[in-house]
Amino acid sequence: MDKVAQNTGPILFKYKSFNLDGSISLLEVLWKCGHLATSARPTIESVPSRIAEGGSVLLFIHNPPENIIGFVWFKRMNANRRLVIVQYTIDKKSTVWGPAYSGRETFYSDGSLLIHDVIPRDSGWYSLQILGTDIKSEETTVKLHVHTSLPLFCNPLTSSQLTIQPVPQYPTEGEGVLLQVHNLPEDLQAFCWYKAPYLKILEYNMARNSISWEPTHGRARYIVYNNGSLMLQGVTEKDAGKYILDVINKDSITETTYVELYVKKSVSQPFVQITDTTVAGRRSVTFTCISPDTDISIRWIFNNQNLKLTERVTLSPTKCGLKIDPFKSEDAGDYQCEVSNRFSSETSLPFSWPR
Repeated sequence: MDKVAQNTGPILFKYKSFNLDGSISLLEVLWKCGHLATSARPTIESVPSRIAEGGSVLLFIHNPPENIIGFVWFKRMNANRRLVIVQYTIDKKSTVWGPAYSGRETFYSDGSLLIHDVIPRDSGWYSLQILGTDIKSEETTVKLHVHTSLPLFCNPLTSSQLTIQPVPQYPTEGEGVLLQVHNLPEDLQAFCWYKAPYLKILEYNMARNSISWEPTHGRARYIVYNNGSLMLQGVTEKDAGKYILDVINKDSITETTYVELYVKKSVSQPFVQITDTTVAGRRSVTFTCISPDTDISIRWIFNNQNLKLTERVTLSPTKCGLKIDPFKSEDAGDYQCEVSNRFSSETSLPFSWPR
């Protein structure tokens, strides 16, 4: 078992079990910035799941691993052939477009892919290969459906001229917040509200003066107005996120806008956990910043100064992990991590290493 040190909180373990055939199974239970879990496999979500011709769709990656060095997106042409859309190398920030690139794709450094102005031949299987520092790769796929004609329904990624203003801008937990809509079209026929990525809240039909509520949302907490505005009562931290409004005019043209809702919440004090590993005389140390909070920024501090990164001193993509390999005498000292959101920040107690 690797040696693990910490100043408070739980421990990182590696469990070994011996199988009947004599082989060894290794289960790593690890903290990922404050959340205890076994390693989850990456998946891709198509947002929205149904997309009309001419719209835009985001292929969004969930559960990316920590040890990423690059991404490769593929478009499957047939059962035996697939072509590269884009290759991205993280350390060089290098983007190389492949033969399947149509000029309508936008790649994001988190691995997600946005396709604009989709056409029927964009339908099919898309694969994402995630390259790791351990020379291993993981691959996940998603099937994209492009519909040449769709009934009147809401598409959360079409272009928009609308605006939404949260009032108040930053509600605290327990307060109500009004998502106030501006510049609603005069020939409005219907509108739909969604909570990203694609959770429908309601649909309002002007001609029938009817509201269809989705059962996945607590109807009692919402008030909808015929000007498109939406009141959310008794907000909690879970209500934070992106809210999408689609409006449909008499020509069945959909316009979309969205607003990011932030709920005031102070972060908790984090702590630092350390894994010290020695292999063949080479010592490496991994520091992990443990915080129960989400949607935070992380900064590392060494001897009361901002930590300087080098070829030996590197951060994980989410910055919750700090690795020093090899660990040298000049690396000895006090390590801290600072977590922050737009409302507050907290710094861990100093952790002296080596002890």
